Amino acid sequence: MLKVKNIVILGGGSWGTALAISLAKKGLAVDLWCRNTAQAEEMRGTRLNKKYLPNASLPENIRILTDLKEAVAGKDIVVLAVTSQSIRAVAEDIKPLVDDKMIIVNVAKGLEIGSNLRLSQVVGEILPKNPFVALYGPSHAEEVSIGMPTGLVAASENREAALAVQDVFISASLRVYTNHDLIGVEIGGALKNIIALANGIAVGLGYGDNTQAILLTRGLAEITRLGVALGANAATFQGLTGIGDLVVTCNSLHSRNRRCGVALGQGQKLEDVLKNMGMVVEGVNTTKAAVELAEKIGVSMPIAEQMYGVLFGDVDVKDVVERLMLRDKKNELE
Repeated sequence: MLKVKNIVILGGGSWGTALAISLAKKGLAVDLWCRNTAQAEEMRGTRLNKKYLPNASLPENIRILTDLKEAVAGKDIVVLAVTSQSIRAVAEDIKPLVDDKMIIVNVAKGLEIGSNLRLSQVVGEILPKNPFVALYGPSHAEEVSIGMPTGLVAASENREAALAVQDVFISASLRVYTNHDLIGVEIGGALKNIIALANGIAVGLGYGDNTQAILLTRGLAEITRLGVALGANAATFQGLTGIGDLVVTCNSLHSRNRRCGVALGQGQKLEDVLKNMGMVVEGVNTTKAAVELAEKIGVSMPIAEQMYGVLFGDVDVKDVVERLMLRDKKNELE
């Protein structure tokens, strides 16, 4: 197995901070890089990430840095904990700083708008020689940071890299599995955010458990359909990064995508919702990319298509459920 000693997490948001805390509690020395100098200074002084994760203290063995070159130098693992649409820029920034043996771990979930690429493909264009691992799963930062039991999947086409990441991140409170189906893990992790937006809208409109059950079930069906068409293993969508991530993101009050959907269902405008949340809602961009990708390869994704109409077209949220319910009759297993 690859030996890992030095780790840096790039991104001082909630998830990057939570992962740093989890590693530090294992006794590992970890660097956390923040782009925002003022935020970094405050975190050093208070040992809190007040903006993103105010209820979790930062152990002393987390070093908070703002110099990217210093942060990346000599590391065995570089974790990309920035937003999905920032992955390309950050990968370009670190390209001169990494060597081919460094394992690149991505924890952002989404598709790149414009290219509609999975994030492993984006990183692969820039750092083609580096082992790549996607670390995904049903994992809200608020719970991971305080040690609540959580399951993740380290997905990679490089078995040694996946095993190394599993070994580093696994702990008494973080159970990490491996999976070679990188396509399935990435598609499940990205597209569940679309269904969470839709589920939030249903909640905001006042619908109950029955409506949410059909959205989650049929949402999983269309996520699986797209993933399999792209080469994924259907069994992956029955696991942590499929149904597991879908359930937690659709139902949890921690979920930004669900909260955004609830606000839309209550009649708020998208631009106002995003401004008030103050954090990225990954499902919005992912909806655009996923619908374009599905159209390109001829896969039917009715829930995603209706969400596209709400977010980027003129579809009224009040009409979404009826449009889905009155679609052409289908066999459930088709």
